[in-house]
Amino acid sequence: MNLLAKILGMPSYESEHTKFMRVMMAQHPEWAEDQKAGRALLWDHKLDLAEQKTLREASEVNRAYPYDVNFERQ
Repeated sequence: MNLLAKILGMPSYESEHTKFMRVMMAQHPEWAEDQKAGRALLWDHKLDLAEQKTLREASEVNRAYPYDVNFERQ
């Protein structure tokens, strides 16, 4: 039972998927490194704030309703 469930007096629930993943990670501890490497590909990188500012300034404003053929651009 996790700490929050104990504090709130809630019954402990663990999904089948969570149970499966706990067993598989226990059987294959090397997957943790692969998981970290995969995460680093998309999420764990430095952001270039100047580049983000340039992209934000260059983007076009979205139309209110893009499928309206009578919509005039301003």
